[in-house]
Amino acid sequence: MEYIIIIIAAIFVNNIILSQFLGVCPFLGVSGKVSTSIGMSGAVMFVITIATMVTWLLQYYILVPFNIEFLQTITFILVIAALVQMVEIILKKVSPSLYQALGIFLPLITTNCAVLGVAILTIQKDFNLMEGVVFAMATSIGFGLAMVLFSGIREHLDRMEVPKGMQGIPSALITAGILALAFMGFTGLA
Repeated sequence: MEYIIIIIAAIFVNNIILSQFLGVCPFLGVSGKVSTSIGMSGAVMFVITIATMVTWLLQYYILVPFNIEFLQTITFILVIAALVQMVEIILKKVSPSLYQALGIFLPLITTNCAVLGVAILTIQKDFNLMEGVVFAMATSIGFGLAMVLFSGIREHLDRMEVPKGMQGIPSALITAGILALAFMGFTGLA
């Protein structure tokens, strides 16, 4: 039951983009097309899940035992950057087609604050490793859901007659606000 609450809360109630405002850069910048959003969401899901596992292990097996928790943020940033580079190298060798599909998104993930945010939130919420992995996967599903919904709305807006002053970023910000309000309706679920 606890895992179900973690999943519902991470996807709908505390959506990483729409309620915690982490990962807003790719949310606004890469959400022009649904296909691009799906690619970015898949890459983010993979990196967030792996990064959360590795950073959790680092936190509880290196930083805490040696009493150097103050190095958490810099350590997590270095781990995330190294993981993204490692994933990029492995994908290039093992699956060139997947590398072509995700290659453009992988460098963007290094600077995505949602990845670091999820790793730190997992530690702050005092999750064990399994809860942390479930939280990371559910959070990245919530990230993907918000991205795909937002990009679908943006594609639809591109085909509509929008006043000149509202085209582009203004309509995107208003749409993001309305989408965030819609997700607030889930607040009482978890």
